[in-house]
Amino acid sequence: MTVRQVLLRKGGAVYAISPQATVLEALERMAQHDVGALLVMEGEELVGIFSERDYARKLVLLGRFSRDTRVEEVMTREVVTIRPEADLAEAMRLMTEHRVRHLPVVEEGKVVGVISIGDAVKAIITEQEMLIEELSRYISENR
Repeated sequence: MTVRQVLLRKGGAVYAISPQATVLEALERMAQHDVGALLVMEGEELVGIFSERDYARKLVLLGRFSRDTRVEEVMTREVVTIRPEADLAEAMRLMTEHRVRHLPVVEEGKVVGVISIGDAVKAIITEQEMLIEELSRYISENR
C-alpha cells in the first residue's frame, strides 16, 4: 500500500497555521479538527510543524504562556516529509527513525496531505484483515 492510497482513503485535508499565530490559536485549531499537529505554512511553503509534543516540551515545561508565544518560536523547523509514491513501510520507518507521529506528504514541492501514525496503523490493520479473509476463503474453497 502506498502513501497515496492512504490519503485517498482518509482524505487529503491539510490543517495548517501561520508561524505568526499564537500557540493558543494553534491549540484551538487542533482541538477543532481533532488532530495532534498542524503544518506551519507561509502561503504554500511548509516552514515547520507544531505538535502536541512541541507544546508540552517547549511551552509547558519552560513555563511559557500560549497566549504570548508565537508558533514560530516553538515549532519544529526540520520537517520530515514523504512522497505519495512511497510505500507504507517507508512511512513507518521514517516515523520510527525520526520519532515523529505526522508526515506531511509532498508532491512536486507542494503539500498534498498528511499521514499520521494512526493512519498508517489503521491502513496496515485493514490490509492484514483483507489478506486473512482472502486466505481463509482460499483454504475453505480448496479443502
